[in-house]
Amino acid sequence: MAEVLEQVARTADAVGEGRFPLYADPGTGQWTTTGRGSWAGGFWAGLLWLRARSTGAEGDRAAASACTARLAGWVDADTSTRGLILWYGTVLAAGDGGAQELRGRAARACRAAVDGELGLLPWGSAFGGPRMLARVDGLPGTIPLLATVGPAAAASHLQRHLALCLPASGTEVCRARDLVPAWSYEGVAAGWLACAEPAPGWSRGPAWLLLALADVLHRPAVAACLPGDPHALAERLAAAWTGPGTPLVPAADAARPDGPADTSAAAVTAVALLKLSLLPGPRAEVYARRAAEILEHLVDRHSLGGRLLNGCYDAHKGLAVRHQLVWGDFFLALGLAGLAGLADLRAV
Repeated sequence: MAEVLEQVARTADAVGEGRFPLYADPGTGQWTTTGRGSWAGGFWAGLLWLRARSTGAEGDRAAASACTARLAGWVDADTSTRGLILWYGTVLAAGDGGAQELRGRAARACRAAVDGELGLLPWGSAFGGPRMLARVDGLPGTIPLLATVGPAAAASHLQRHLALCLPASGTEVCRARDLVPAWSYEGVAAGWLACAEPAPGWSRGPAWLLLALADVLHRPAVAACLPGDPHALAERLAAAWTGPGTPLVPAADAARPDGPADTSAAAVTAVALLKLSLLPGPRAEVYARRAAEILEHLVDRHSLGGRLLNGCYDAHKGLAVRHQLVWGDFFLALGLAGLAGLADLRAV
């Protein structure tokens, strides 16, 4: 944990106050940055808040607060990734009035943008391409954000994705290749059609979905609005990570088991499993043990000086396929913070 937070300090010095890190070259450590943070800006703010929590230094709090304030332009952006940006960028900012106000504005804006007929917050047009999409990466952060102002809206958003993305039959283990992570709404006549990208087998698809389900289970008002049993669905997804012989780090594309791995998906899953372990149930100990094994493996085999390497941004496009990714760093840090008592994962 100390190494990770020391790396956060070095990254802050390297990228400067006006930029957001996105991914870094595994050899040189040089960061590719963005001016507004893109969909991952909240993870950088979250890392700065974790550093501030650890050090207690006023300068670190000021840096985190200033970074969070720079996310304000995303409140009214047309994208369901506002959850990734504005939940994770604010939720660790205990005692920061500006961050709390920003989170409230973001929650209300997301609630207002929910499409009542389709029952979800659309993927949106902020990053180009079709607007009326349902993608699993529009779930994490968005569920707890919506839950603060509209539990029914949060449940509807999740339920639409569950109905589309998960195999409909049985209680079988749901692996990455079984999940269809993106759908396009083509109007009343055609309905929902599966998208070619990201394709089934995408490593972060089941990781994001498991995280969203874990978040719902810690929000009974949302879970009560769901027609099915979210705990059973979470167990189906978690079983793909806890069975014998399951790799601790998945392939970035399940169809290419010899291709790049994705440590960021493993870090996200570790946090989701830790959240599940905090719920009563016969498998809580299994989830806690597996999460700890994943985190230990990431630290021992894939980390260098606090940098989590071997993350894959986009295997299909060949983009940053063995790199340090800011969201990988964030979820590794968040998992470690949960184990160290620096963050309450039930609320993050």
